[in-house]
Amino acid sequence: MQSVQSTLLARRPLARASTAIAVVLAVIAALALALGVDRPARANSSTLNQITDFGSNPGSLGMYGYEPAGLAQGAPLVVALHGCTQSASDYYTNSGWPKYADLYGFAMIFPQQSSLTSPIDYCFDWGTPSDDSRSEGEAESIYQMIQYAESNWGVNPKQIYITGLSAGAGMTADMLADYPDVFAGGSIDSGPAAQCSTSGIYDTNCTSGTTSNTVAQWGALIKNSDSGYSGTYPRVAIWQGSADTTVNPAELTYNMDGWTNVWGVGQTPSSTQTLTGGTTENIYTTSSGTAAVATFMVSGMTHGVAVNPGSATNQCGSTGTYYQNYICSSYYTLQFWGLGSGSTASATASASATATASASPTASASPTSTYTPQCFTDNNYNQVAAGRAYTSGGYTYADGSAQNMGLYNLYVTTTLKETSSGYYVIGTC
Repeated sequence: MQSVQSTLLARRPLARASTAIAVVLAVIAALALALGVDRPARANSSTLNQITDFGSNPGSLGMYGYEPAGLAQGAPLVVALHGCTQSASDYYTNSGWPKYADLYGFAMIFPQQSSLTSPIDYCFDWGTPSDDSRSEGEAESIYQMIQYAESNWGVNPKQIYITGLSAGAGMTADMLADYPDVFAGGSIDSGPAAQCSTSGIYDTNCTSGTTSNTVAQWGALIKNSDSGYSGTYPRVAIWQGSADTTVNPAELTYNMDGWTNVWGVGQTPSSTQTLTGGTTENIYTTSSGTAAVATFMVSGMTHGVAVNPGSATNQCGSTGTYYQNYICSSYYTLQFWGLGSGSTASATASASATATASASPTASASPTSTYTPQCFTDNNYNQVAAGRAYTSGGYTYADGSAQNMGLYNLYVTTTLKETSSGYYVIGTC
């Protein structure tokens, strides 16, 4: 899919036909540029524009693009997937992403579910293999949109990112697993774990927090999505509200389990800090110091994406249905990815150091480095009774981190470490 395809084709001998076509198109585009032939006019109108000729579109999705005026050649690209009952325009207007496209200079794609495919709720289909697998259905349509942006907008193929809310988050997780060679990073907002379902998006355990997979099993679902891949995986941010009753907060842990597993890092955070809006950020780093996975648990938030209207750099979006005023998740995601000015956590973060305010710069950040961890060992029933955990679907989850502690009974004993006030992880002091 890249404008320069030789590296990708060398490591992926089974590259799809659509990729080969993209190579030819990229070569033609390069020759045209050398000969002085104009490329198709770029909108650069700072408005959301529909694009209808981006490919064969097997998933019957709509493509909407946003290019800030004066977008530089080789700019990054962010793909943003709306949630159920929403539209591309709705997500563009409320999520806060266009503010940072203007500020930091990147292009955006807002795919839209079709009324013909999902006439009632406009959900992306993250649970059917014919739609959410590599080179299939909706997943392939989104990939073709990215190919279009590379060929026509000149975006950097090494800086492709994807984010989404709810069903859009489920498709985001699948896309990151399906196309790990395409994406540099992603953000899963209030969504299920990658490739959790093979029987659709309804009547599954994939949003209830009751799927009893091990860490290795969650990782295997990601790895098996593109079984021939042996390169570096995308860096993934995971957002979740602690009071979400549509997507159980335990899904944050399932997502974290899978992505830390494929990165080869443990499930205990390397650093923790408290951000604005009652948000706890955990960073999971590799032995070389790369911040591979980040989780953001927003205390008290129900189902939705976190926004924080205002004019400050770390404020964005507007409130509405599924747009909740806690923290500008778009801003902090960009900092983690390394697309925001002043980010340090994204590039390297000491595996042993406690994060400081510079990792996600904000005047309201309150690092937890001065908090003395405490450990509590007890059976799961008593951990819930003491207010250190909660129960859902017969299982027990740690307050704050939502890590799965096992069955809710008197016989399973767990040690919880309180890393900041009211925030518990499974571990020892």
